[in-house]
Amino acid sequence: MLVVEDDTLVRASVVRQLLSLGYAVTEANDGEAGLAILLNAPTPMDLVLTDIVMPGKLGGKGLAGEISRRWPGTKIVFMSGYTEKAIFHQGQIDAGVDLLSKPFRKADLARIVRETLD
Repeated sequence: MLVVEDDTLVRASVVRQLLSLGYAVTEANDGEAGLAILLNAPTPMDLVLTDIVMPGKLGGKGLAGEISRRWPGTKIVFMSGYTEKAIFHQGQIDAGVDLLSKPFRKADLARIVRETLD
């Protein structure tokens, strides 16, 4: 599993929670770094958990597009500190995608990861 999040503290917290749930986790601080990890991985990742709004050339939506094109079997869960209404209204992501609103509890993270992987 890959976690892509530009906020160091948020990323560390998410990684720590996922590790405590028994998942193997790799992390990246932006979309470009995340894509590089995916390109160099020996096998496709099962799941990418990515922030939507990140600095740099490749935000969460762009990263998801690359993932869908290159590794169609890889699942994607978006994270955002913005409200669901704002994210969908601004066209950041399409309706029907998996979205985890920040801040979230470990139980919420565990539930959406398990549901997405299943």
